Amino acid sequence: MGTPEFAVPSLEKIFNAGYEIPAVITAPDKAAGRGMQLNESAVKKFALSKNLKILQPEKLKNSEFLNELKKLRADLQVVVAFRMLPEVVWNMPSMGTINLHASLLPQYRGAAPINWAIINGEKETGVTTFKLQHEIDTGNILLQKKIKIGEDETAGELHNEMMETGADLLLQTIQDLQKNNLKEIEQPDIQQATGNRQQANFHHAPKIFRETCKINWEKNAEEIYNLIRGLSPYPAAFTFLKEKKIKIFKAEKEIRDVKENAGEIISDKKTFLKFVCNNGYLSIKELQIEGKKKMNVADFLRGWR
Repeated sequence: MGTPEFAVPSLEKIFNAGYEIPAVITAPDKAAGRGMQLNESAVKKFALSKNLKILQPEKLKNSEFLNELKKLRADLQVVVAFRMLPEVVWNMPSMGTINLHASLLPQYRGAAPINWAIINGEKETGVTTFKLQHEIDTGNILLQKKIKIGEDETAGELHNEMMETGADLLLQTIQDLQKNNLKEIEQPDIQQATGNRQQANFHHAPKIFRETCKINWEKNAEEIYNLIRGLSPYPAAFTFLKEKKIKIFKAEKEIRDVKENAGEIISDKKTFLKFVCNNGYLSIKELQIEGKKKMNVADFLRGWR
């Protein structure tokens, strides 16, 4: 069960390992673009290329879908970047349902763990396989693999690394489950830990909204730099330049004393464009102004008056 590109290597490795895949379950096709043509998910495209049976339920509690799911008689269900499953679905197989999550659980439970790990300036993250249960991302941990986060690494780069590392971990999990070699580890009940150190050090990974992406130049350069990295290439941090919205994909930070006010712009109008923050500057390297394509700062300044 999966939808975006992140889930494809996992499906591919399970397929190549010779496991029988009775069906692939993915999101319904969506109309997109100017012509509103139907777009197939990345997982569906791969499944079609391997002639795998595909189910695309609108609602996961639909009786027709549930009946079809029962007929598959799957031993195990595998979830990678899909929807929240009702108990009637995740509890159906004899071996249960396992999920791949892009963090070292219980840290960064939620919809955007890759983004928030970078936004918060983490130096390390990882991938986790776990058993599904009622509360989202709270099931018993099966396996984990740590991943270093580079000083200048973006969410897009980390996504690609996690996509491959996670697929390997998932395959290992399935193989170990088959051999009955895994011991499940209960996650701590973070919600009950109010007031202790564990609660203070626990980070959530909620969905990214527009207000998350707007840059506050009153913050320090490190925080803003991490926000830009953590939202690049999508949905991208943004600010305004002469009332025009600009998305920022790449920048360099300069930590030093400043005399200018936060948010002020410094530029030679040819090669560099800097924004002032409270302890230095953010030098913009790659950006996109509304209505235009993504470009480097020199090309942008040539066309900007």
